Order: sequence, then C-alpha cells, then structure tokens
Amino acid sequence: MKITLGVIGKCKDNSPEGEIIKRYAERMKWNLTIKEKDNGTQEEEAKFLQSCISAHAKVVVLDERGKNISSPEFAEIIENWMLAGCSEICFLIGGADGHLDSTRQKADLLLSFGKLTLPHILMRAVLTEQIYRAETIINHHPYHRV
Repeated sequence: MKITLGVIGKCKDNSPEGEIIKRYAERMKWNLTIKEKDNGTQEEEAKFLQSCISAHAKVVVLDERGKNISSPEFAEIIENWMLAGCSEICFLIGGADGHLDSTRQKADLLLSFGKLTLPHILMRAVLTEQIYRAETIINHHPYHRV
C-alpha cells in the first residue's frame, strides 16, 4: 500500500513530532511519503493539497466535520478499499483555516479525530500512528489491543 500525506505546515528536523513520525514510518511495511507546503492562502493550500492526489488514490480529508470512528473501524475501511483493489491512499491535512469545499468534495472519507483542536504537526504524528495501527490490525499483529 502506498500512503501519501499531503500536509500544510513543515515539520522541523529533529522535532519531537518529527521523531514520532519517523518512528512509525520506519515500523510500517506500507510506503509512506509526506508532501508538505508552508502556510498560504486557503486557495494556495487547496491547490497544493489537491495536487498531492494521484489519479487512482482513495482520498481521506481530515476535517472537523468528518466522521469520528474507532481505530478498528478505520482499519476496516482501509482493508475494504484494499480488497476492492485500492493500492494508494492520500491523506490531506489542511492549514489553520481548514479545507475549502473543493477539497472536501474530493474525499472518499471525511475523517475527524474528535472535537479537540490539535496543532497540525502533532496531528500529522497522530495520523501516522493511526495508519501504522491500521496496518497492524489488518495484519493481525498484536500492537492493537482490544
């Protein structure tokens, strides 16, 4: 599985969040690529994020209006996509002002990680861990405990 994270905001080298992201990316068997852009106008951010989406990728947009699901439910969605022939997922994390409707409309899944507001770099770390967790759930690895 190829995983692309399209994100607004750059992660500083050797930051605590960057170390978390690196740790889970190294543990993953899936191929993780991160594409990042500095903050700009919402229109500039939307153009960049939409450019991260390849033609055949499923798109997950992280948005406060999205579904709030459990880790096993998240894994089940990904597994169902895989069983249907999906080999790439693109996750999009917007800037401080969120996503434009044009980006939300491209989503196969509009996903919320709850009502809390998190810094975008921290959200990237949480998302990376959840992608790793989904991979382990799908592969029946004991990392995720019920």
